[in-house]
Amino acid sequence: MQISEGFELSVDRYVATLRINRPEKRNALSAAMWRALPTLLAPLADDPAVRVLVLTGAAGTFCSGADISELAELAGNGDESGDDTGATVAAERALAEFPKPVIAMIEGFCVGGGCQLALACDLRLAAEGARFGITPAKLGIVYPPSSTRRLTAAVGPSTAKFLLFSAELIGADRALRTGLVDEVLPEGELSERVYGLARTLAGRSQLTVAAAKEIVDGRADEARFLLWQKEAREEVTEGVAAFLERRPPRFTWTGGAAVSRT
Repeated sequence: MQISEGFELSVDRYVATLRINRPEKRNALSAAMWRALPTLLAPLADDPAVRVLVLTGAAGTFCSGADISELAELAGNGDESGDDTGATVAAERALAEFPKPVIAMIEGFCVGGGCQLALACDLRLAAEGARFGITPAKLGIVYPPSSTRRLTAAVGPSTAKFLLFSAELIGADRALRTGLVDEVLPEGELSERVYGLARTLAGRSQLTVAAAKEIVDGRADEARFLLWQKEAREEVTEGVAAFLERRPPRFTWTGGAAVSRT
């Protein structure tokens, strides 16, 4: 179902799919789409029916970046001048701070702002034919500091400089070697693998997953860790009982409130 111009959302068995749907522009995001993304993500973050989010693109392309014809509007908001307050950075931050696992399912082009979005996801799985590039040097754009730091954390300083300096596209194999993506699969196997992984994550302790995401991302202090430990007591009891009884666990933590499930 379409929830906003340029986006489609569906939810199935605790897995939400947010699809960038602007195939006539190779899924390039308009200024309005960049601004809309945080608003689209907010209700999903609080929805107990959503435990994992898959971000992907329509028609065999992930995202070719920001719509070049609207760069002037984005620049007016600070996005293309190195400012960390603009719409593209706000969209990236909303993805990075989404409290549940986010998987980027990447086919075709993942370029510019498309890479910016993919790197804000927790995991990136790509088809063999996917192509990646970060192209501000072709346009004289200063890439935002937060985006540059996230890129560098994923691939290291040397590869980050290569991508930013050259604006060249690289293939999925090189993206895998450098850490830009986590797995590369044949075209026909990508969707099955992504949704299989998503449902695996949805079946794990959501408290463990949420805590791990905050800790790995550096957003959990000692007080937060102690709170996680306190809330984990019921989860641990159920996990151990399920292991001993050789059955799937029935975890009940849903973001601060335990619920019974049958």
